[in-house]
Amino acid sequence: MHHVVCATSNPAKIKAILHAFHQIFGEGSCHIDAIAVESGVPEQPFGSAETRAGARNRVENARRERPQADFWVAIEAGIDDDSTFSWVVIDSRDQRGEARSATLPLPAVILERVRAGEALGPVMSNYTGIDEIGRKDGAIGVFTAGKLTRSSVYHQAVILALSPFHNAVYR
Repeated sequence: MHHVVCATSNPAKIKAILHAFHQIFGEGSCHIDAIAVESGVPEQPFGSAETRAGARNRVENARRERPQADFWVAIEAGIDDDSTFSWVVIDSRDQRGEARSATLPLPAVILERVRAGEALGPVMSNYTGIDEIGRKDGAIGVFTAGKLTRSSVYHQAVILALSPFHNAVYR
């Protein structure tokens, strides 16, 4: 059984990671250990580089906390070019996989507050009245009318980041 450390306590992220690992390695093949670790970037990262750095930092911090694991996984959400997206970073003892998620264009009314210094999650909670929306379906769920969720978009990116771990061509 694979020991997977998720560098988050966010249920939407944990759900995406667990689902992706089960799809790739088989149902019940993984034990998930979720821990909250620091990203080393602002609460609301801007740009691809800062967001990717946050995911990489979380993986390294999780690895220090739980060095005995088989995989360490981090998902960092950010804002880039008027859209929200995330970076997924997955490490094992000898390999790394990284993937960027799909992007969701954000409306000006939301972007205005985010650019003024507020993080997207609290802005969306205030806009929708849904407490801790970032731990649920997120802006993605709201603006796609539930057709996609934060977790479903993360799931795709986790699957992509897992590609080097089960395809020999990457080695």
